[in-house]
Amino acid sequence: MDTNYIRDLLPFDHPYLFVDTITSVTQENIVGSYTFKKDEFFYKGHFKDNPVTPGTILTECCAQLALVCHGLFLSNANSDMVKSRLFFLASSEMDFYSVVLPNEKVIVTAEKIYFRFGKLKSKVKMTKEDGTLVCKGVLSGMQKNTEDG
Repeated sequence: MDTNYIRDLLPFDHPYLFVDTITSVTQENIVGSYTFKKDEFFYKGHFKDNPVTPGTILTECCAQLALVCHGLFLSNANSDMVKSRLFFLASSEMDFYSVVLPNEKVIVTAEKIYFRFGKLKSKVKMTKEDGTLVCKGVLSGMQKNTEDG
């Protein structure tokens, strides 16, 4: 499967798209990356004169890859029906170990725990390029068909 197709289906755009590449995707896991550019909107005030990436943004980056991208793949991303689906974060339990600075690239790895009845639960891990653990945890999300209202 063309992983660029999955990325193109994402319901996000700049400045809230946190997936650059999808390196691999299977029924069981997904791996992708994102580089946090120095001019990201959230660096202006977090923290003054010493910007770091907020934990909520790191969690969002993980969720976009682990839940939305993987959910699209698991829902058969080549189907026209999948274009009318949105994915929502239902719960998150994340632990943080290191900060991400501007211009740092992160790699997100997610392993499916289950996917049934439109609900996806995954074990996620984010590392820096050098292997430093940034965060890890469990994320859950669900699909909603936009045609249902």
